[in-house]
Amino acid sequence: MCMDKRPATDVFHDWALNGKDEGMEKGHAASVNEMLSFISKQVAKSNQKFSAVDVGCGNGWVVRKLKSNEMCQYAMGIDGAAAMIEKAKKIDSSTDYIHALLPEFHPGRKFDIIHSMEFLYYLEDPESMLKSFHDDWLNDGGWAVIGIDHYAENEDSLSWPDYVGVNMATRSTEQWHNAWMKAGFKNVEHWIAGGESGVTLVFTGQK
Repeated sequence: MCMDKRPATDVFHDWALNGKDEGMEKGHAASVNEMLSFISKQVAKSNQKFSAVDVGCGNGWVVRKLKSNEMCQYAMGIDGAAAMIEKAKKIDSSTDYIHALLPEFHPGRKFDIIHSMEFLYYLEDPESMLKSFHDDWLNDGGWAVIGIDHYAENEDSLSWPDYVGVNMATRSTEQWHNAWMKAGFKNVEHWIAGGESGVTLVFTGQK
């Protein structure tokens, strides 16, 4: 019997209230550190100050890591779970943390770096979000660095929609790659992050 699905933002709101955000931070740390290392390398190559946004920022832990890069001149976080944003603001009141639902929200500015971990597949049409990231969110030459744990080849993740009780868009690695290319990204690469037992499918692409 299939349980009724809830909006992912509601689930993560509850998780923040229950303190599960700390577990998410710990569980994703290895993969995110690889993603941040990739970002640092691109920043070092350009040797220019950068702006960044973390989409699906949770309690803001990645935003704070981005801010700690001496070349970062501005970083903001966006999340659809109100309790996550409240927690982020309590930890770090000097940063812009925005409570907003995507894909409807538009930031009103463009960024050099988009980071996102475990966000895209909660959308009904993640391909359109990728296109919007490319067209509307990124500066020319900017990079999107996106990690996902739920995808067709990660068989353990295929039960998550029913287990967590939310809709998830299941795509294969090839489907994700095609979506990045169709959205207009160049220099598209992907790898599995998180160490020997890691499962995070990371895609990177440049505008």
